[in-house]
Amino acid sequence: MKMNLEKIKQLLEENNQQHLLNFWEKLGENSRSKLLAQIMEIDFDSVKRMRELLSKAGGKIQHDDIEPAEVFELNDAKRSELKLIGEKAIKENTTAVLLVAGGQGSRLGFDGPKGMYPIGPVSGCSLFCIHARKILALERKYKAQIPFYVMTSQANNAVTEEFFEKNDYFGLNRERVKFFSQGMWPALFADGRIVMDAPDNIFRSPDGHGGVLSALQKTKMFSDMRDRGVRTIFYFQVDNPMVNVLDPAFVGIHIREKADISVKVCTKRNAQEGLGVVVRKNGRNAVVEYSELTTEQKEARRPDGRLKFLYGSVAIHIFSLSFMEREAEVALPLHLAHKKVPYCDSDGRTVIPDKPNAYKFEKFIFDVIPDASKAINIAFDREEEFAPLKNAAGDDSPATCKAALTAKYSRWLEYAGVLVPRDKDGYKYQVEIDPVFAVCKEDLKGKLSAGFKVSEDTFLS
Repeated sequence: MKMNLEKIKQLLEENNQQHLLNFWEKLGENSRSKLLAQIMEIDFDSVKRMRELLSKAGGKIQHDDIEPAEVFELNDAKRSELKLIGEKAIKENTTAVLLVAGGQGSRLGFDGPKGMYPIGPVSGCSLFCIHARKILALERKYKAQIPFYVMTSQANNAVTEEFFEKNDYFGLNRERVKFFSQGMWPALFADGRIVMDAPDNIFRSPDGHGGVLSALQKTKMFSDMRDRGVRTIFYFQVDNPMVNVLDPAFVGIHIREKADISVKVCTKRNAQEGLGVVVRKNGRNAVVEYSELTTEQKEARRPDGRLKFLYGSVAIHIFSLSFMEREAEVALPLHLAHKKVPYCDSDGRTVIPDKPNAYKFEKFIFDVIPDASKAINIAFDREEEFAPLKNAAGDDSPATCKAALTAKYSRWLEYAGVLVPRDKDGYKYQVEIDPVFAVCKEDLKGKLSAGFKVSEDTFLS
């Protein structure tokens, strides 16, 4: 340890972080080992970039020369044509699903990974369950083998794996379900010092959804994909139970257009909705985070009165594997947020601040878009595919999410010719359809046409 300690002292001095050893003499052997291990894990090149960002006007990013990006809308005929291309890729086992699930359910008042939150309107099925059974449905429908990659965090990886094990992987072949953890980054005070929240502990938080690239590389998941023959990767985040996982038409247009990345977008419900917008900047497609837009940019209007930056990205993407591998070698831009971060005072006590006191840093996956040889934006109907679970109450809450799921599945039943009971407040009963029974409205119509009966008792059962 003595040799390591001398090297670490030198490293900290070179990076102006000597304070990390302020309590060294008071620490026991185990605490010293723990702290040394944490210091050795720090990517000081990234910390240098964080400090440089802080020094530039507090890290505020300007987006002065942006215009709305081109967005393609698919009619039924075009969707049917593209669906055939996507279905062929699924059947040939060249597609994979990548789920970002590193978050906790703390904002929902839920103690555990957000993916474990019970959101099924009738079944109480978890987010993980809903997503997994959509993959299972596709495997059965197309007689395919679809690898499922789940990015967790250090905080929830063990619990997530245990949850899948306990639920027998929701019917999936466990050999095709792969878990890996994203990286963790320190927070910085305004003067560039790394935050400690205890005498023997460095405060760290996940490095953002953009960290998926380095995590895939570090954990050799790219190699796993190559070994399985994967070429096309469907990416989404855990909090949206409405997502059309591995949508064949979306896969089809990505393949036909030979895109590096394809992005699903929807119209924003209002100017203040917290979605990043798709833009053209410096002649390239890009996404600008909502928090980095000015008030004028958020409120800007088109001649017809619609928002100028109308289309928001909801983190549903398709990547080519080769593009993801290239981008894993690139240092993505950093984004910062001023947050309340627990810290250790001069007496070694942990302080919980009542206002923002330090900066967290993240990488965003959409920052790869400008590097793409070809990037396309595809519009979708948010009523069918987007109802995120973010807040305990109000917008994007369990109540709105379950209502959106009920409405979606009720529309499917009506499409199939079923009279769905209503009252003055809308649909009378909560409705849920297991993805394995029907993964789309066409599948449901086919099942009902084959003789499955729906009656008032069905809604009550």
